[in-house]
Amino acid sequence: MAYIQFLGAAGTVTGSKHLINTSPDDSGKNGLQTLIDCGMFQGPKEWRDRNWQDSPVPAREIDAVVLTHAHLDHCGWIPRLVKQGFRGPIYATSSTIDLCGIILPDSGHLQEEDAAFYNKTKSSKHHPALPLYTFEEAQECLQYFRPLGFEESKQLSPEISFRFVRSAHILGSSMVELKLTTNGQSRQLLFTGDIGRVRDPDPGKVLRSGPTEGEIADVLVMESTYGNRQHPTNDPRPELAALIRKTVERGGSVIVPAFAVERTQKFLFILKQLMEAGQIPRIPLYCDSPMAIKAVQIFLKHTEEYSEETRQLIKQYGSPLNWPGVTFASTPEQSKKINENRFPLIIISSSGMVTGGRIQHHLAQRLPDPKNTVIFIGFQAPGTRGATIKSGAPEVKIFGQIVPIRAQVAAFEQFSDHADPPELLQWLGTFPRKPAVTYLVHGEPAASTQLRDTMKKELGWDVEVVQWMQKVEIK
Repeated sequence: MAYIQFLGAAGTVTGSKHLINTSPDDSGKNGLQTLIDCGMFQGPKEWRDRNWQDSPVPAREIDAVVLTHAHLDHCGWIPRLVKQGFRGPIYATSSTIDLCGIILPDSGHLQEEDAAFYNKTKSSKHHPALPLYTFEEAQECLQYFRPLGFEESKQLSPEISFRFVRSAHILGSSMVELKLTTNGQSRQLLFTGDIGRVRDPDPGKVLRSGPTEGEIADVLVMESTYGNRQHPTNDPRPELAALIRKTVERGGSVIVPAFAVERTQKFLFILKQLMEAGQIPRIPLYCDSPMAIKAVQIFLKHTEEYSEETRQLIKQYGSPLNWPGVTFASTPEQSKKINENRFPLIIISSSGMVTGGRIQHHLAQRLPDPKNTVIFIGFQAPGTRGATIKSGAPEVKIFGQIVPIRAQVAAFEQFSDHADPPELLQWLGTFPRKPAVTYLVHGEPAASTQLRDTMKKELGWDVEVVQWMQKVEIK
């Protein structure tokens, strides 16, 4: 029997991995095995520990990987899969491949840096602390990537073909329309990956708005990250400007944990607009991410995906790499110099959920000072340091040390690139017919459950919330 097995992003927001097996019998040994996404688990230790386990399906037995986009929770386990023996093709859009070319090696580099720091300070329970994979191992996996254009069909086997359609989440992001033919019967599956904003209300939106409408699917596998919340509809810029002004007036700095891809570029343009309009002071702005320069260059290369607002901003202000007062720190030495400054400044650094990267050093130094402000502009998965800080906790553990949280903490949900329930319902309403079944993934249990109930009530669809390692037959 052909089936889908949910190897990740089931019961949690991260670690997206969905296996399609076309085996004609129950053994699962005789069919094509295709993996949709291959993401890293983040958040609570019980999930992170699964990054260190062998693939539930032997890596050598997986025939192909189809990748929706370049966020680590969807692509970050690929180097580990290759390390375990995977040698098949990895299909993605060209801009996704460009982004993976900087994101995955950077992930390996940061893991090596963190392991070295833990070993130097003896602050890890593991002796020695090891990286999940290295910079070189991440570089090694890039040879297996194969570009595929939007709407371009690819035949994987006589039973399976697929194509990418736009999801409008980040640069290069896509949904996977997959056609499966077994026993003379054809069915269409749709894997959404992460779904971008439908109404496009958020300022600084880099991409063209909205996922592809009018989809047809017999089986829908859909994300549910924001299944139990709605994005604020007000413009965040006045409140953001007031927050920055007050921080500067008391002599503090602003620290922004941000995903290096899309979110950092979006926020840079918003700050530029506020400075040019005189709404915030022209204080030094640091973008501290090893991949920041390359990420900006990739964005400037793929103009075909821009929103009209982005086109106008680039036309007006040029490349962020050339803006006066903006410094991109690419080396550890440049990063350390940022923390030598005692005057007000803005630091944007990754990772966005404070699960690793240089943002940890900036927060360890600046969280104890009540003059400073930490601003979150992205989703914080439960169990991450970002979620702890955002929750109002009095302290957080960083590099094995307890750091008191005295800085002001604020969050702006308007900058999210995930569709919320009203937007999802609006998009699902464009389907000409309802799927036979919808499986909800990539969400915390409360979010997935509430979205399931909403879809059943509003659409009358058959919707299920899946469990980790669950197999479902494709009927």
